[in-house]
Amino acid sequence: MLDVLHARFVSHPHRHAGVRWEQVAARLAERPETLSVLELLESTGGEPDVVGIDNQTGAVTFYDCSVESPAGRRSLCLDEEALLGRKRNSPRGSAAGEATAAGVRLMSEEEYHHLQGLGEFDLRTSTWLATPPHLRALGGALFGDRRYGRVFVYHNGADSYYASRGWRGVLSV
Repeated sequence: MLDVLHARFVSHPHRHAGVRWEQVAARLAERPETLSVLELLESTGGEPDVVGIDNQTGAVTFYDCSVESPAGRRSLCLDEEALLGRKRNSPRGSAAGEATAAGVRLMSEEEYHHLQGLGEFDLRTSTWLATPPHLRALGGALFGDRRYGRVFVYHNGADSYYASRGWRGVLSV
């Protein structure tokens, strides 16, 4: 996994300007258990990559940087409440449930815009986003994609699911 991460790090320097691989490798060596989380993200199509480092704490942040929403994490509703609320044709699970089980969190709207500033993502797919509690309480959920040369964040019912909508994780190590 370290070889995969290193190769991706070298191939996409614009995603982590000012971060040195030695910093990332040292942080991962301090927390070797996080490699299994990154392996899970990789195995489901997420292509995790470094997108920043906190200069005060040394925490390294990884985003799923696959061009499209990870193929192994699609056709899910937003969260467990939405999953339990479906009366018919329930999906196999929820984005938030899978993210929690993987040891990561769903990407926020702000992080999604940051990701989209690093390249062009979700040109044919879309990504569930962490939804603010006041919107979720009304039954809504946020998702984002890139169409017509710009990034959109939309709303949908939290219990909806689509073959082209998945989730992207965020991991701070």
